[in-house]
Amino acid sequence: MAEENKTLVTEFVLTGLTDHPGLQVHLFLVFLVIYLITMVANLGLILLIWRDPHLHKPMYLFFGSLAFADACSSSSVTPKMLINFVSKNHIISLFDCMAQFYVFGFSATTECFLLVVMAYDCYVAICNPLLYPVVMSNNLCTQFIGVHIFLVFLHSAIHVGLLFRLTFCQSNVIHYFYCEILQLFKISCTDPMVNTLLVFIFSAFIKAFTFVTIMVSYTRVLFVILKKKSEKGRSKAFSTCSAHLLSISLFYGTLFFMYVRPGSGFLEDHDKMYSLFYTIIIPLLNPFIYSLRNKEVVGAIKKLMEKLRVAR
Repeated sequence: MAEENKTLVTEFVLTGLTDHPGLQVHLFLVFLVIYLITMVANLGLILLIWRDPHLHKPMYLFFGSLAFADACSSSSVTPKMLINFVSKNHIISLFDCMAQFYVFGFSATTECFLLVVMAYDCYVAICNPLLYPVVMSNNLCTQFIGVHIFLVFLHSAIHVGLLFRLTFCQSNVIHYFYCEILQLFKISCTDPMVNTLLVFIFSAFIKAFTFVTIMVSYTRVLFVILKKKSEKGRSKAFSTCSAHLLSISLFYGTLFFMYVRPGSGFLEDHDKMYSLFYTIIIPLLNPFIYSLRNKEVVGAIKKLMEKLRVAR
């Protein structure tokens, strides 16, 4: 009878980054600028790669896919956060919450696998350059991305499907700035053990598999680079992979600080900051890391700017 009398929650309240009223407008302006730059940079990189025939290569196909994933990741979280900064209504419906988690989970998992493929691309380019046109052909890379998108779609759908087995009948307050899955487990009236176990298994496998694969690829790349006698050859090889290494360091470094540490009240207060960096700052930095450190992309940008100048 007690179970029947419980009122099921169909909407949640996001507390956001801070409840300090004096900071809301300032944070709104800061994150609005960050979001606009993120979208212009990522969508601009996609458009540049699509329009310039010289960039129709596997490496740039991965750059474009990563830019799309970053744009989706930022768009899944930032617009709702911006609204909450200037609105007193911080409510998000159950459906919107699930949709937000799905898009974010899809984008984050996509980035994991793209970083692996990009590490392998770098490995083939440096260790087996003669086989590169065969091993990393455009058709093969397109097929791989298609299979990868299907698997990531399935992975995210499993977690969202399992979220619907949970009921929320007590607190509807999520002490976060988006619908983070572990925060939903905390306020669930249903035992989330099955969900928690699957999240742990999938996350551990995906993160461990991708990280180990990346480390193996770059270890072999490092040995090949160190064997090069030409200083110019070493410099070119390091330049090829430096942007990717920086992106990997940001991505997995943030994950490490988020999950591989003991839990305590003080450390849990930093969860929002780590998530903020993971969901908003990394998508902002990635297009600049991959474009400004790449001579072909910089050259394509210069050519585009020249065309626009002539058109005027």
